Amino acid sequence: MTVATKSEIQKYSAIIRENFLENYSGMFREAGGNMPYPFLTPGSKQYDDVLWDWDSWLSDVALRQILLEANDAENSEKVIQYAQGCILNFLHYGGMDGWIPIVIYREGVMYKAQNPYKENMHKPVLAQHAAFITQQNGDNAEWLRDKFYHLLTFLNNYRNHHRHKTGIYFWQNDLMIGVDNDPCTYFRPNQSSGSIYLNCLMVKELAAAAYLADCLQLDEVAMELRQDRKALIDAIQEHCQDERDGFFYSVDLNLVSYEGKGLHAGQPPEWDCLIQRIGVWSGFLAMWAGVATKEQAERMVQEHYLNRDTFNAPYGVRTLSKMEKMYTIRASGNPSCWLGPIWGISNYMTFRGLLSYGYEDEARELAEKTTRLFGRDIERFGALHEYYQPENGEPILNRGFQNWNYLVLNMIAWLENKPCIVEF
Repeated sequence: MTVATKSEIQKYSAIIRENFLENYSGMFREAGGNMPYPFLTPGSKQYDDVLWDWDSWLSDVALRQILLEANDAENSEKVIQYAQGCILNFLHYGGMDGWIPIVIYREGVMYKAQNPYKENMHKPVLAQHAAFITQQNGDNAEWLRDKFYHLLTFLNNYRNHHRHKTGIYFWQNDLMIGVDNDPCTYFRPNQSSGSIYLNCLMVKELAAAAYLADCLQLDEVAMELRQDRKALIDAIQEHCQDERDGFFYSVDLNLVSYEGKGLHAGQPPEWDCLIQRIGVWSGFLAMWAGVATKEQAERMVQEHYLNRDTFNAPYGVRTLSKMEKMYTIRASGNPSCWLGPIWGISNYMTFRGLLSYGYEDEARELAEKTTRLFGRDIERFGALHEYYQPENGEPILNRGFQNWNYLVLNMIAWLENKPCIVEF
C-alpha cells in the first residue's frame, strides 16, 4: 500500500460522509415487546430490533458525530430519548443480583441467567454509555436516578463475583465476550481468563460510574468507586504489565489451589497468576483507559504499535500479532474472527489511546488508514464490511455491517480539525 495522498483522503472522507448521511436514520427503534423504552440499533440494515451492549454504546458515539455534521436538529433532540432508552432497557432487567443481559431481542422469551454469579453478563460499558449520554446532556443525570441502584448492583456483581484475589477481573467463560476468539479466553477453562480487554473496560467503567454518582450528589459512593478504580489500575500494573516485552497482557488465573501439603510443600508458589505473553490488540487499551505510564506508552508505541512484523499493517492494527502461531484471517462467524483481521473498533480505540498520550503523528496515520479502508469499501461495494485483510484491505465478511465502523467519521473530524464527539 502506498501512503494515501491528501486528495485521496478528501475523496474517501466525502464518500464516507455521503453514505453515512443516507443510512443513519434507520438506527432509531421504537419501544415494544421486550423493550419498554425506545432504543438505538448498531445499524439500519444488519440488526433489526436487537439491542447489544458495547455495540449500542459505540454506535451512539458515532451517531452523535453524524448528527452534528448533518445539522439535524430534529434527530439531535430525538437521540437523547433513544440513547437513554438503551440504558433503561438494560436496567429494566437488572435487580438485586446485578445480572444484566448482553443482548435484548424485541420478541421472544427474555433469557435470565441460571446462576447470575457464574455467567457472563453485559460488558462493563453500561456506566460509560450512561456517562456519555449525561455529558452530552449538560451533566444532567436525573434521568438515571431511579435506576442508578441497578447500575451499582451490576458493578457489585462484577466486583464480588468476577474478580480474582489478585484484584484482576475475569470472564466466567468464553461466551459473548465481544472479541469472540481472543486466544487468551477462547476455549479456556471457566474463570481462568484475566482479560486485559475486560480489565481496561472496567477501569473506564468505574470512572464513569463515579462521574454519574457525582452528578447525582452521591459523594461517598463516588469516592468508593474511585478507590476501586485506583486499586484495579494497581492490580493491572502489578500483574498484566510485562517489563520484559513492554506491553500489557491478559493473565492466566487457572492455578491449582495450594493447601500447604504434598510434594511441593517446601516451596509454595509466590504468584497468584501467570502472564499470557500473547500479542493481542487489546493490550493497547491500556493507553485508551489511561492505565499505562508515559514511559510504558512510549515502549508500546515504539516496540509494538509501529512494528510491521506484529501489529502495524497497511490498513490498521492487526487484532492479533502476525508473529503468533494462532494468527489467521479466515472468515468465520459466531465466533467472528479476531485472530488478525482489521476491525474498525480496534483501529478506533487504538487511535484514541495514541491521542491521549500525545502521539498525534501516529494517530493521524491510523485515521488516514481507516478512512482509506472504509472509503474504498464504500466506493467499490456501496457498503462496509465487518472485518478486513490487513495487507490489502479486502473485505472478508458481512457486507452491510455498520455499527462502530461509523466511528471513522469521528476520526475524520479530528483529521479536519472539526468539532469531534468523543466517548466518556
